[in-house]
Amino acid sequence: MPISAIAAEFRLRFGHEPLLVRAPGRINLIGEHTDYNDGFVLPAAINKEIFFAVGLNGGDTARLAAFDQADSYEVALADVAPSDHAWANYLLGVVAQFQAHGVAVPGFDCVFGGNVPIGAGLSSSAAVECGLAFALNELLHTGFDRMALAKMGQQAEHTYAKVMSGIMDQFASLHGRPGHVVLLDCRSLEYEYFPFKADEYHLVLCNSGVKHALASTEYNKRRQECAQGVAVLQRHYPEVKSLRDATLPQMEAQRAELGDVVYRRCRYVVQENQRVQEATAALQANDTEAVGPLMYASHAGLRDDYQVSCLELDELVEMARPLPGVFGARMMGGGFGGCTINLVAVGHVDAFVAAMEAAFERRFQQKLVTYHTTIVGGVSEAPRAAAQA
Repeated sequence: MPISAIAAEFRLRFGHEPLLVRAPGRINLIGEHTDYNDGFVLPAAINKEIFFAVGLNGGDTARLAAFDQADSYEVALADVAPSDHAWANYLLGVVAQFQAHGVAVPGFDCVFGGNVPIGAGLSSSAAVECGLAFALNELLHTGFDRMALAKMGQQAEHTYAKVMSGIMDQFASLHGRPGHVVLLDCRSLEYEYFPFKADEYHLVLCNSGVKHALASTEYNKRRQECAQGVAVLQRHYPEVKSLRDATLPQMEAQRAELGDVVYRRCRYVVQENQRVQEATAALQANDTEAVGPLMYASHAGLRDDYQVSCLELDELVEMARPLPGVFGARMMGGGFGGCTINLVAVGHVDAFVAAMEAAFERRFQQKLVTYHTTIVGGVSEAPRAAAQA
């Protein structure tokens, strides 16, 4: 759905000219569930995007329209609070963040919609939060930098969507760079870009078709389990402020006190941080294929230790493993559904997709949806010409 449709709907509905913004979803090459443990992640912004048309309306209400759901919501800005409109909460949470930062948000109109599939683990929610945050920052000349906007989007997710997410999704949507993955240290918030050789390898997503409905409650539960592990380790090793600081020998020594479940959750996080660092070293050495085995190991940890996979995701990874030109595959995102991400040599992509579609239909009697991703830049104003297309 082109941005021109969003712009046309805005003009029809509200009768004035909007600011146009595009906000990308993201993939994560490796580093799952590490961000809220002060760890490392390796995401990129992709060409699945939410488009926004936003303009000030001279009043004191926010008039919001979800184009794809043919639904709307209106609220006085003095009365912004979580609503029973689930989609509106992502936007209202952002408004509340601006207000919490001392910004008197005036009345505005917003139409949004796009092609980031919902529930596929591509962070449609972060794209919605970051797109509106960027638009308000531009319209109100508030001068927040991209990291500040990412933190506001994350807080919106915590306070209005009630998902205690890490910073990765919002960071990736705002900080993407064309043709690059970005290593983020989620403790210091320092980051570094690494080129991804898109002329040789593609990242193909295979959608399990399972909406990750369990993800929010189980996600918060995993976060609590990690915190429990840190509390145990801290009693013995005061320097352990988060799982980022923990070592496998320390956890082994306290295995009985941690208990089996918390031990395995913590072991996964520590090992996944190590895998992210090995992956960036491989990219730096121009050895993209070496990332593949790390992806398979990541999936095994998510399946067995962190226990956030599902049958369809596991089967997709195993279907991909023997195919020519496939170097790695794993589930991506919060879990319990969504997509697998597959590292595939360019010359094998078409055959890979055909083989995966056939195998998935045989196994699950349903069609497999795949996405070819292109790594793009982060949230930006959309060119006005796009609105006329």
